[in-house]
Amino acid sequence: MTLANGRLRPIPRESLSERAYQALRSALMLSHLKPGEKLQLRPLAAQLGISATPVREALLRLVSEQALQMDERGTVVVPSIGRARFLEIRRLRCRLEGEAAAAAAAHATPEAIAALEAIHDRMAAAEAAGDFAAAVQANEQFHFGLCRLARMPVLLGLVEILWMQCGPLLGHLYAEAPPYNGHRDALAALRRGDAEGVRAAMIRDIEEGGRPLLAFLDQAASRPLIRESS
Repeated sequence: MTLANGRLRPIPRESLSERAYQALRSALMLSHLKPGEKLQLRPLAAQLGISATPVREALLRLVSEQALQMDERGTVVVPSIGRARFLEIRRLRCRLEGEAAAAAAAHATPEAIAALEAIHDRMAAAEAAGDFAAAVQANEQFHFGLCRLARMPVLLGLVEILWMQCGPLLGHLYAEAPPYNGHRDALAALRRGDAEGVRAAMIRDIEEGGRPLLAFLDQAASRPLIRESS
């Protein structure tokens, strides 16, 4: 129940479905859900504290956005991502986030730049402390904070879908060492009002920073399949 103008009213079912969608979307983007993981309806509903129906609606929405897959038995699974799909997502991210970064340069106030710098500093501190889950979260906040500065809501929605699709891989970013990031270069370009400089910094961030994920996918593809002996 929610309180509005001193009266209680039921929460619309769509609100519960949206809450479930946002929770699952965040879990995908922050790599809390892993490739191949099965999402069972009733346990998810119990974990979220709501009924099964809005959770089912949220899962179907994520399936339609290709962030989740459904097999012929109706089981919802976090999809595995191969090299070709990852490269396609990366290429699209470079174009869309690069465009957003360039547009953000026209709207970046000193306060907005300072807020982005604080996020980057939190990410660096998390990396230094070995808290890689917090680093992944801060990295996401930096990217979307920059995208929101562009004031391009349609583009932002497309970027969010791409992040949902590649998010389950992000846990492998720190398999060896903190990856490259171009945040400092992007911040410097924002201060100069250099749109193309911000674009270039974020494209380099996506391409160079994602190399550990490519290495992981290549290693996974090269592992021999283990067959049971007859």
